[in-house]
Amino acid sequence: MKDKAVIVTGGSSGIGRCAAAALRDCGYTVYEFSRRDIPQAGVKHMTVDVTDEKAVEAATAQVAEEAAIYAVVNCAGFGISGAVEFTQTEQARRQFDVNFFGTVNVNKTVLPILRRQGGGRIINISSVAAAAHIPFQAFYSASKAAISSYSCALYNEVKPYGIRVTVVELGDIHTGFTDARQKSIFGDEEYGGRISGSVSRMEKDEQNGMDPEDIGKSIAHIVGKKNPPAVYVAGARYRFLSVLCRVLPTALRQRIVGSLYG
Repeated sequence: MKDKAVIVTGGSSGIGRCAAAALRDCGYTVYEFSRRDIPQAGVKHMTVDVTDEKAVEAATAQVAEEAAIYAVVNCAGFGISGAVEFTQTEQARRQFDVNFFGTVNVNKTVLPILRRQGGGRIINISSVAAAAHIPFQAFYSASKAAISSYSCALYNEVKPYGIRVTVVELGDIHTGFTDARQKSIFGDEEYGGRISGSVSRMEKDEQNGMDPEDIGKSIAHIVGKKNPPAVYVAGARYRFLSVLCRVLPTALRQRIVGSLYG
């Protein structure tokens, strides 16, 4: 009988790397899809750019030959920041290509396998920015909102086949994601210094954020659950924030978020 395998995208660093380690420790055979090969004991690296559909298809087929794919955890992503007015369209498209369509590419390849075998798990990583709509991170927020909406729709499409979809909405995490963010303060003078000020506030929160190893363990726990939730918000503080953003009147929510990051 083939080993039960989990594919983790973006597993060379941050949340993905921690999730891969936690899943390995739970006894899964873990395949890590990323562009960089940064060895991790007990995790099998495959060089894959998730925006390349053919590369995703080839790598997934190879995994399926070696093991029984049980789950996929979509962690691949990056962030950009800057004012909407001054963000190049090409950069905004790249944000969606990696964060959203990278997730779509992987899931589209794995879904037929999970459906034919009668079950499995799909975990998509989103953010509380999907509901909080962070100013000067509009395209990042929009890409994560797309993932959350897509995941909830997909949940009901594939539930009859024993496939469970969970979108994990994260808050501030202390990882290398902060340093890797593609920042632009172009137009900061016109915006009264608010672009740089907003991003600085966000980065300070991230550096004091949650431990990525705890998030990795939470993801592994979700993969192993018989009935995982459709939406999981990591951390009590962020669960409260997520609920507030969804139930407060729009004007009040905008005022609160604007006072923090606007």
